[in-house]
Amino acid sequence: MTLHPQIIQKEGRNEFVVLPYQEYIAVEEALEDLQDLQTLEEAREAHANEKGTPLADVAKRLGF
Repeated sequence: MTLHPQIIQKEGRNEFVVLPYQEYIAVEEALEDLQDLQTLEEAREAHANEKGTPLADVAKRLGF
């Protein structure tokens, strides 16, 4: 992802960053994906020792 930030200074110090809207959306989506991945990893770790259910059994229970 290539970003084209505009830095705005206040009293000689970097204070704000402005991004083109589409780049902002891309950053926001990437951060959401990262958060989802972290949540998935936490769930995997929390349930690592639990026995799974075969897909065929789940499909049968759901009537597929």
